[in-house]
Amino acid sequence: MHEASKRLAVPLLACFAASAGSAQAAEVVAERIATEHLELRLERIAEGFEHPWAVIMLPDGRFVVSERPGRLALVEEDGSIAHLKGLPEVSARIQGGLLDVELHPLYGDGEHDWIYFTWSKPVEGGTVTALSRARLGDSGLSDVELLFEQGRPADPGRHYGSRLAWLPDGTLLMTIGERGSPSRAQDRRDHAGSVLRLTETGGVPDDNPFVDDEETLDEIFTLGNRNAQGLVVTQAGEAWATEHGPLGGDELNLLIGGENYGWPEVSLGKSYGARQPIGEDSLPGMRDPIHVFDDRFAPSGLTEVTSSMFEAWQGNLLAGGLHSEQLYRLTLEGDRVADAELVLDGQIGRIRDVHQGHDGAIYLINDDSQGSLYRLRPVD
Repeated sequence: MHEASKRLAVPLLACFAASAGSAQAAEVVAERIATEHLELRLERIAEGFEHPWAVIMLPDGRFVVSERPGRLALVEEDGSIAHLKGLPEVSARIQGGLLDVELHPLYGDGEHDWIYFTWSKPVEGGTVTALSRARLGDSGLSDVELLFEQGRPADPGRHYGSRLAWLPDGTLLMTIGERGSPSRAQDRRDHAGSVLRLTETGGVPDDNPFVDDEETLDEIFTLGNRNAQGLVVTQAGEAWATEHGPLGGDELNLLIGGENYGWPEVSLGKSYGARQPIGEDSLPGMRDPIHVFDDRFAPSGLTEVTSSMFEAWQGNLLAGGLHSEQLYRLTLEGDRVADAELVLDGQIGRIRDVHQGHDGAIYLINDDSQGSLYRLRPVD
């Protein structure tokens, strides 16, 4: 395997910035939300985040929340927030900034206590989607390493992708949007508009689907992806992604290494200006979506329900939406969606991320200048 890790020279300032949020007891937002199988309670457990993008739960019960302007918030169980120092300087223009955050799958054993994060890195000629990792210690972030950055920059602002998920073999999937230039998603010498498969240090796994293909970059796992902002690897080891279409045509895809998902040659969305169809409905050699969401769902955040707390939802996917402000439960049967149930519809605004905590509850964040962290769980 090729090694691609490089140390970033980032000065560590004080360990934490002053809290921007406030400590509080859980606030009940909705006492009872009726669904087909369960009655749910929706609670706000922390607030005061500026455009939060991703949330993960640490083994000790605290949370880490990324904020797009370039801050990483450590959230205590009482809802109090402190901001960690030591991050690189991000380009936080339009859709860019500090984006996804994920733990190493062996986090907690000491050796592998790494927090991985994606971000829009300013470079000559624009910005690139980048992957870094760091350790969380008593004095903030340390050992910050740049692991990967896409090869061709673009003007700041659009379609960074940036979701992360670990495969069972310890390799890491990372989505990269086509940066607002549709043709880049079909360019095999361009990381944009693809899903990458990387080693834990940002290198290329020896068995990646295109390592022996001189026409395709070694890191690419799938191509023809417009801007995937929901990503999960299920207990069965399947990788699923939710991907933004243009005007409609938002997709749920089962990711298969080596496959082309069509953008922009295939799409069920329409152009923003003329509102005309883009591409074909389907083409040979390009993989069709498993499910296409109605209207402008604008997907962001995806998780599989495995918690015994939600026994009736076992193996279902929960998909969040931005423009729609909706949370859907998707029932899978093999490689198809057998049922889709609307769970939330506007209660928290634009849903940016959906995360199942190790305590069994579902956690959500909303994309807002004063965003919050919410907990969803069955009524006692």
